Amino acid sequence: MMEIQNHCGISRIAGCSFSVYPMADRFKEIILEALRTVDTSKVWIETDDVTTLVRGRIPHVFDVTSAIFLAAAKDGDHVVFNGTYSIGCPGDSTGDVYMAEDETKLNLPNVKDIKLETASKFSLYPLGGGNYMDTIYTQIENMRTRGITVSKSHYSTRLDGNAVDVFDGLEHVFTETEASGSSHTVMTVTMSANSPSAKGVVK
Repeated sequence: MMEIQNHCGISRIAGCSFSVYPMADRFKEIILEALRTVDTSKVWIETDDVTTLVRGRIPHVFDVTSAIFLAAAKDGDHVVFNGTYSIGCPGDSTGDVYMAEDETKLNLPNVKDIKLETASKFSLYPLGGGNYMDTIYTQIENMRTRGITVSKSHYSTRLDGNAVDVFDGLEHVFTETEASGSSHTVMTVTMSANSPSAKGVVK
């Protein structure tokens, strides 16, 4: 019988593979302008015809992804963000040089005052063990204290609130889950802003 080995790496570089979908005729310009205006100097970044991938320290990965979404949606166009955040096994050394960056978020000063109501759903997958359920519940309660509405949804948790606050809450959930002992943590996020649809289920 073939032995299956765990080939986890030792790098704690985080990453997010994401796509932004502006529901507008000028979608190309919206995406390219968002990528141009956001400071990505503290992350490794690569864009192809399907997704954009950023890698680096957790604070900078969230700083860049949130800033790109906010830049794309701030003028009122309906924009959807779909991203998968990951840290841990399998290890990946690509972009490890960016782990030497400090904690200062370069884009936060430019986006922190943007008020953008969003609806989002996220799912968290601690694939490497850890006492994560208490951590998740604690961080969800913290989100409520920031004015974020938290509700149940099939296979996910729904968050309604200001985009800056929601991304901040998601970053805390992700960071604390990893710190709780999960060697490989994955989180999927879908976020929508400026949707013409009424809140909730459309039948």
